[in-house]
Amino acid sequence: MSRAGGTLRTGALSAPDPLTLAAFAIVVVTGGLNAIAVRETLGELAPFWSAGLRFALAAAIMVLVVLATRRSFPRGRSLLGAIAYGAVGLSASFAFIYTGLVDVSAGTGAVLLALAPLFTFGLAIVQGLERYRTEGLIGALVALLGVVVVFIDRLGADVPLASLILIVLGTVCIAEAGVIVKWTPRSDPFGTNAVAMVTGAIVLLALTVVSGEPIVAPSEPGTIAAMAYLVILGSVVMFGAYVFALGRWTASAVSYSTLLLPLVTLPVATVLTGETVTLWLVVGGAIVLAGVYLGAFFQRPRRWSASSLPECLPVDGCPEAAPVPASGATR
Repeated sequence: MSRAGGTLRTGALSAPDPLTLAAFAIVVVTGGLNAIAVRETLGELAPFWSAGLRFALAAAIMVLVVLATRRSFPRGRSLLGAIAYGAVGLSASFAFIYTGLVDVSAGTGAVLLALAPLFTFGLAIVQGLERYRTEGLIGALVALLGVVVVFIDRLGADVPLASLILIVLGTVCIAEAGVIVKWTPRSDPFGTNAVAMVTGAIVLLALTVVSGEPIVAPSEPGTIAAMAYLVILGSVVMFGAYVFALGRWTASAVSYSTLLLPLVTLPVATVLTGETVTLWLVVGGAIVLAGVYLGAFFQRPRRWSASSLPECLPVDGCPEAAPVPASGATR
């Protein structure tokens, strides 16, 4: 975005290109299946160890891809941003989520992860990335009502409250990771993810040692298959597509992918694992989706025209954006 002559010009892409939409779709499908695969690995492996092993293997693949294709690793502020992205978006978020998914079903986890766009919007406002809107507050209250319904339903199914809270904390970390990536100078998505995954693996493996979790190689066929999926499709492919989309679209728009995760997770989990989906879970999930849409995506007409330029930060750092005369503002 930029300010010129006292008039705001937004740099958000109003119509993403086909490659960006394809990356977005990959994030939705692979991300929707991730919770199911994670639950499968947790049947044999401890949470921190399972997550650490996943990202250690994925990091090795990403580093090899970067070296083999002669891509560049991030440097300077981009390197610091990639490390922060890995520490918050991979190690912190998945430490919470993996621990929570020990007792929380994949479908419930996906519903709670759908809060990420609303958290992204709120964190973006606090950190100066986006502006406050009344719809955001109303949407937050509606989504909160949906979360309460889900919590009550899950507590009635003997799911520990602490496990549900851990999923929400992991969702907050995912939201913050999106903001971190948007503040970070652009770099090659493969190089960025390689650094982030190395960071995430180091932290998660350190947590494994500190917590005294058993370090064992997966031996059950289901665990091996789920880990292979998580490493290749659920990490290398998904996070590469995620960073690629973030570099070409807005943080709030890309975070919409988590809003669609339940549409993938719930039906697949029901078919593959026989997971029970209650009426109240569906009702609570629908309220959450409505609140997130209202808070993060429903927008009243603006007083400025959208630019076709890529999103640019900080606000005054886009000299390529031409001034927009006040008399030419459109609704």
